[in-house]
Amino acid sequence: GYQDVRKLNPRLVYASISGYGTDGPWTQLPGQDLLAQARSGLLWLTGNAEDAPTPTGLAVGDVLTGANTVQGILAALVRRGVSGAGQLVETSLLEGLIDLQLEMLTVFLNNGRQQPQRAKIGNANAYASAPYGVYQTTDGYLALAMTPLARLAELLDLSSLQPYLTDPDSPLKNRDAITWLIADRLAQQSADHWLSILQPADVWCARVLGWPELLQSEQCQRLDMLQVIEGANQVRLETTCAPLRLNGQRPHCSAAAPPLGAHSEAIRAEFCRSKPAA
Repeated sequence: GYQDVRKLNPRLVYASISGYGTDGPWTQLPGQDLLAQARSGLLWLTGNAEDAPTPTGLAVGDVLTGANTVQGILAALVRRGVSGAGQLVETSLLEGLIDLQLEMLTVFLNNGRQQPQRAKIGNANAYASAPYGVYQTTDGYLALAMTPLARLAELLDLSSLQPYLTDPDSPLKNRDAITWLIADRLAQQSADHWLSILQPADVWCARVLGWPELLQSEQCQRLDMLQVIEGANQVRLETTCAPLRLNGQRPHCSAAAPPLGAHSEAIRAEFCRSKPAA
């Protein structure tokens, strides 16, 4: 552990990841992404009101924990540049998932600690008022973000929204009733039809894309986020690359991740001043 290796090199920055931290009754439980999501409360934010608790659909805990670990390592390296001393960096899946919910948990903690209620249809944020959400059209789905209800009623020619326009609290208090009316209207035409009306009026909206549509879009192609990597046994895989640019250039790496233990001896040689095994 860290206390052992720091004796060999006190400048060492040492990172440790766990499922639920290093102390407490959950520390011996499996640190697996879905299970951590389940224990974090996150599953009650996704899906509609009548749905079962719904996972995010990807290993968001794993990804966040990796990113948080990198941030901690970089912070420790900056500190070492000032103090000359190394540091132990610790984080966990649960801490990353709790931090992800900062906005929602802050509302919860300061609002009587009442569990938020998901919208009955098109839920996109348990604390957001109508029309925020996802709506079906004749040929797909349309996402609507924050939009003044009166403006939307005018653009959609939806007079049935009039009773909800006088009370500023109505979009949240009557979220489900309003959402049903908007959903019924949007279901009558195509996504492109509504986009042609809403986007020129500066309404924040977007067609819901699948991966094939995303990857075929000109915008995605201009971002140039795909690359081919080469692994062992001449295996070639197409995948994504770094989501950033350095001096205008996107970093690419054609090498696949090494097999487990491939560099163990070289690392020991670097940090323990020993020679790699022959």
